[in-house]
Amino acid sequence: MNTSSHKKLGQLASTAICGNDITSSCLYVSALAIFYSGQWAPLALLVVSVVLYFYRSIYSEVVGALPLNGGAYNALLNTTSKFRASFAACLTVLSYMATAVISGSEAMHYAHSVWAAIPVGIATVSLLAVFMLLTIWGIAESSKVAIGIFIFHLSSVALLMAFCGVWVLQHGLDNLWTNISLPVEGGWKNALFFGFCAAMLGISGFESSANFVEQQKKGVFPKTLRNMWLAVSIINPSIALLALALLPMETILQDQEALLASMGTFASGEWLALLISVDAVLVLSGAVLTSYVGVNGLVHRMALDRCLPQFLLKTNRRGTTHRILMVFFVLCVSVYFAVDGDLKALAGVYTISFLAVMSLFAIGTILLKVKRANLARPSRASWFAVLMGLAGTLAALVGNAVANPDYLTVFVEYLVPTLLVVGIMLGRVALLDFSLAILHMVMARISTTMGRAIGAINKQIEKVESQQIVFFTRGDNMANLNRAVLYIRRNEHTNRVKIVHVKKADEPQNKKLKRDVDFLDEAYPEIEVELVIIDGVFGPDLVVELSEKWSIPPNLMFIGSPEGRLAYNLADLGGVRLII
Repeated sequence: MNTSSHKKLGQLASTAICGNDITSSCLYVSALAIFYSGQWAPLALLVVSVVLYFYRSIYSEVVGALPLNGGAYNALLNTTSKFRASFAACLTVLSYMATAVISGSEAMHYAHSVWAAIPVGIATVSLLAVFMLLTIWGIAESSKVAIGIFIFHLSSVALLMAFCGVWVLQHGLDNLWTNISLPVEGGWKNALFFGFCAAMLGISGFESSANFVEQQKKGVFPKTLRNMWLAVSIINPSIALLALALLPMETILQDQEALLASMGTFASGEWLALLISVDAVLVLSGAVLTSYVGVNGLVHRMALDRCLPQFLLKTNRRGTTHRILMVFFVLCVSVYFAVDGDLKALAGVYTISFLAVMSLFAIGTILLKVKRANLARPSRASWFAVLMGLAGTLAALVGNAVANPDYLTVFVEYLVPTLLVVGIMLGRVALLDFSLAILHMVMARISTTMGRAIGAINKQIEKVESQQIVFFTRGDNMANLNRAVLYIRRNEHTNRVKIVHVKKADEPQNKKLKRDVDFLDEAYPEIEVELVIIDGVFGPDLVVELSEKWSIPPNLMFIGSPEGRLAYNLADLGGVRLII
């Protein structure tokens, strides 16, 4: 995608594209954090905010030094091998694919709750198709939609928080103290840790800005990081705290999937719950757009680096790489139907891949500091920030794997095919060389075998055709001799014919017969015609004698029809055949 010829995105547009993904987390992450850590959820969400603060400087350093699309892939590509970078890219693509499918499906579930006539499955596929077409239309145009969704979402959440805050001021903090005083199963440290691990999913989308940095104006990227950090640092802990202040713990745990709608109903009535549901439809749809924009920038960069097929680089008249977006749409739809709408299977892919991508980006920062220390960059992350950020995402990765061991199995099932595709592309020259070597070996073996077979067949042909045929002649005219040779040529497998003339000892040589036979030898070059003149008497004894001498069976000795009565019958002659 040629970014230089297109208008680049400003701060609001860039923030909106990735912000819809990260801020939509308030719809589920507060409830998820409360489920794992109870009254410690606000603190767990604040710890997540601290980790994300470290990642602000981590991403700023790497993207400032390497202002190219690709995120973790780009960081590792410039500090380590292409295969390791491609591994990070595969994780990122899986994360985007899971995000698109989960967000799209959840958006349509919310839409179904607002209007029951909406079929969730068909609507999910339609939503994925709409945002594919919107992204194909162009990132500048799709950013306008993202801005509208982003502003509406922040306004809706702010309104919800305001009404909830007013309710708390009016009714006091009794419910909050009741929830805080509840016993914590497993102890507060255990609750805080697993709450933090679950709450780390609320920063999904933070990595997206690095995947379309080339489409942003200069200096916009660090501002997008700051804006996303501020949004999740304020919204997510506040929602969790307000939920604990408004609703009993039992109600919170029962209404996890629609916690914000329940808070709206409790604080102000059904109209606010309806507004939050509509907002959920829009902002989760915006997260689908984030996936398309992010994966487009990443895959385009991978294709340029020849990690993926070059046909993906084809652009349309609007300058967008539509084939990347179409392939991503097909993959998302196929995955959605493969899991039959069961999003729990994709949750494992989403969780592990996203946290792994964040960790790999921190590792890429370490490698950049060590291997590319002299590379100019507008800002540098401290070693403390890099190590603490890495420790946070690794801890969350381990915690989620321990809490949901099935996630690892599902994650591997999706990762292996993805790695195979990229692995084939990266190792295609070696694979082609190997295939060529195998082909040469097979062809050599076939050539040797075929040569032997051809030799054996030729020997067999020579053996068959080397069998001599005898034709006894009385010195017949040329016509009879020619008919005899033609008969032998058509009916016998041989290339050697002996024309035998038996004469009396005192009988003179038949010179004409010699000339006739020589002529036939020249006329039929594929057959060796030889004249043999024998003094004696034609009969059984001569046939037997010649058969033994020349190793020619009597049935391969031919004669013409006798003019008079033959002194011997054919049986007496051992099977000599009449041919003319």
